[in-house]
Amino acid sequence: QVRLVESGGGLVQAGDSLQLTCAAAGRTFDHYTMAWFRQIAGEERDFVAVIKDDGVTFYSEFARGRFFISGDSANHTMALRMTRLRPDDTAIYYCAAQREFRFGVTRERDYDYWGQGTQVTVSS
Repeated sequence: QVRLVESGGGLVQAGDSLQLTCAAAGRTFDHYTMAWFRQIAGEERDFVAVIKDDGVTFYSEFARGRFFISGDSANHTMALRMTRLRPDDTAIYYCAAQREFRFGVTRERDYDYWGQGTQVTVSS
């Protein structure tokens, strides 16, 4: 059984930076494509950013230029550096990982493993 464990959430002020981390524990898997999603209260879970097995990264429009994803494929770890945070970034942030290669990387159904989520709250 694979577990993804997120850490780093918290309460910050608008304009601040925050880094989230995610680590895989338990049974290992060979493929490495990991992503962040977020869910704002009352809304659906949205894609934030992905780092693929070949190191290529991709961001949602709201994250591009403010959020930066990095990862270590050997250890199945990942980080999301969030800068210039805004109140509308307030959400639960989830880490996700693929068990095997898929062409899709931006939909919930593209991922097999999920973390429990970490709350990020940005005050104005």
